[in-house]
Amino acid sequence: MKKKVIAIVCAVAVLAAAGGGAAWHFLGNSTKADDNVVYVSTVKDLTGLGTGNGMENRYAGVVESENTWKVEKNSEKTVKEVYVEVGQEVQVGTPLFSYDTEKFQSDLEQAQLDLERINNELSSMSTNINQLYKDKKQASKDQQASITLEIQEAELELKRKEYEGKSKQAEIDKLNDNITNATVISEIAGVVKSINNDENSAGNYYGDSSDNAFLTVLATGDFRVKGQINEQNMNNGALMEGSQVIVHSRVDENQTWTGTVTKIDRENAQTGNNNVYSSSGDGMTQSSNYPFYVQLDGTNGLMLGQHVYIEPDIGQQEIKTGIWLSDSFINDIDSNPYVWADNGNGKLEKRSVTLGTYDENMMEYQITDGLKEDDAITFPEDGLEEGMKTVVSTDGSLGQSNPAGGENDGMEDDGMIDNGDGMVDDTMDGAEYSETEDSTNMMRNADHGEAGDADPADTQEAGSADDGEVQP
Repeated sequence: MKKKVIAIVCAVAVLAAAGGGAAWHFLGNSTKADDNVVYVSTVKDLTGLGTGNGMENRYAGVVESENTWKVEKNSEKTVKEVYVEVGQEVQVGTPLFSYDTEKFQSDLEQAQLDLERINNELSSMSTNINQLYKDKKQASKDQQASITLEIQEAELELKRKEYEGKSKQAEIDKLNDNITNATVISEIAGVVKSINNDENSAGNYYGDSSDNAFLTVLATGDFRVKGQINEQNMNNGALMEGSQVIVHSRVDENQTWTGTVTKIDRENAQTGNNNVYSSSGDGMTQSSNYPFYVQLDGTNGLMLGQHVYIEPDIGQQEIKTGIWLSDSFINDIDSNPYVWADNGNGKLEKRSVTLGTYDENMMEYQITDGLKEDDAITFPEDGLEEGMKTVVSTDGSLGQSNPAGGENDGMEDDGMIDNGDGMVDDTMDGAEYSETEDSTNMMRNADHGEAGDADPADTQEAGSADDGEVQP
């Protein structure tokens, strides 16, 4: 299933992100039929020779701490002031927020008056009991029985009053504690992840609405990566617990880390606006996103809150020698394999190739003869004929500029649809990443390893962990 999907989308995805401006011929242009040309690109550009790059499903993620400290707000108290902001670094002892103590102070004064009254009553009751004991000694035997009953009742009432005094003292101690500890300080060193204060809502460092604590601090120390996967990708086995993954920096494509998916949290599905639109326009279905977590083999160079891309490790970083070409470019694989290539004189030809080893994971054949890295080829499609004029693409375009059957060849002018569930499909202006989306599946440019036009500035900023995969 996975192989079939990748083979189908390869034509659209292989250069969709190149330079952020890859536009396919079927976008609808005004070129006349007589001016139809076939755009080609060099084997070197298409395969990323020597880079170890390929095409993999990618999931957007964010670096977070393995340890988290959550502060629950006392429902009986009112927050007076918040001293920190989301994304701010804190140390042990840093003031985070304070409660309003005005009511506590008023209650304390009243409680102290009540305790003073109780103590006075206790003193009076003790004096009364002592007097009863004296009276009993001087009373006759008939009167002593009556006085004994009075003493028992007075002592019982004394015990009740003593308990009332202890309760009032506990109340005073609690009020004093609330006043003394009105300011909540951080117990760990880290970064403020979220502040959920209705009066002073500051959002969430990662856009994670599932955290209901009043204030959350991510501890400085061991990192992990949190991503989002859509249930459709989870069901087809695109990513599983135990899967080896590669984590890419959004700023430097060559900076990577490796790790293992330790958990897919199936208990905390996030539905939100996860509407998946069919590219055929058949309608809309609801789907859920699930957070997953990656334990890293190393964290050197990573920063807390850094945005990254996560992709399954299927050996794509292995640097192969020679030419390895996606099988989707090769025609008649089982009989007389050939590719559509520029003949060196600006004309299209069928170029016979000799196939070597097949990489099932990457779905690539080693080309042992028939192609050089400077040869230019195009993606096979209906309507290609030998002798057609070729033009070397400068923006990643492949195929005919004006194929027979209409300008748009049945495709929509505005490209793929933004699914609304975090599945941000490759548009004709390049693959995009949205901070508000949850789960997307991105086909990476095989040449430059680009994941789209994501603003590098976003990489180091706090953002959403509800990121996911970019779907071709």
